[in-house]
Amino acid sequence: MSPEHERLFDEFVAGRYSALRRTGYLLCGDWHLAEDLVQTTLVKLYARWSRLHAPEAAYGYARTTLVRTYLDVRRRRGSHEVATADPTDLLADGGEDGRRGTAAADPERRLALLAALAQVSPAYRAVLVLRFWEDQSIESTAAALRQSTGAVKSATNRGLTQLRGILGDSVHEIAAG
Repeated sequence: MSPEHERLFDEFVAGRYSALRRTGYLLCGDWHLAEDLVQTTLVKLYARWSRLHAPEAAYGYARTTLVRTYLDVRRRRGSHEVATADPTDLLADGGEDGRRGTAAADPERRLALLAALAQVSPAYRAVLVLRFWEDQSIESTAAALRQSTGAVKSATNRGLTQLRGILGDSVHEIAAG
């Protein structure tokens, strides 16, 4: 790789590492596994970096690679391991990245949502994270997961239904939060 490509890659990693790690955490519920997912993603991205025609599109490629790597890991592991959120990993100021939002303002609400999200099946969790955390459109989520837009809509509906089922009656308290 040329020195210029190397510099651009280093800048990309410095600027996007935290966002990729946060997305990885939302997918798997474990900061250490999220680190592994991001490292694997960056290795794959590095191998393709010089062939990317538009470096500004690298984040989309990296996010897609991250989600696919997560789904591959889940398929290989099957249901033998269950990721759980460790409350000590969450900072009182709103999470690992320091963002403050409605869920971050109420730690109990945040923990309830993260615990419920960890129980949603991996494929539905990937769709929910991309659609609602990463604020991706149906079309971009479909492209990232190599699914039709109809499949993404269906998975979104089923994932939300699963999430509501897990939260039970507390869904109204959390929504009102």
